[in-house]
Amino acid sequence: MGQYRMERLNAQLREEISKIILHGDVKDPRVSTFLSINRVEVTSDLGYAKVFVSSFLSDSQLEKGVDGLNSAAGFIQSSIAKKMRLRQFPKFTFVVDSGMKSGFRMVQKLNALEEESKALENEKAANSSSGADEE
Repeated sequence: MGQYRMERLNAQLREEISKIILHGDVKDPRVSTFLSINRVEVTSDLGYAKVFVSSFLSDSQLEKGVDGLNSAAGFIQSSIAKKMRLRQFPKFTFVVDSGMKSGFRMVQKLNALEEESKALENEKAANSSSGADEE
């Protein structure tokens, strides 16, 4: 399958899985509508698809949500397979995507460093101006 077609398939699967979660079609109480599907990676033989899930919920709630999605994987697969025409439909495996949270933490650290740097610059400016006043 061509690269462009694989990217389209990944995007379409991501969209369909997101719709199922958002509409509350999965009755498992562990699956929250606050779960977000970041990306889907389908193998070239269409046998398997790794679905990356993230959320701003706590890590334990995210893990429970991913477990719930893995339990409901068959239902989700069959629901989407009815809408899409594929010779072989991939088997879903849901995994936690920690990239979003780690990226958020990195931005927070960078912002803290920037504020610290500005505070040091202001302190140096205040010290140099007070030193000039004394002369």
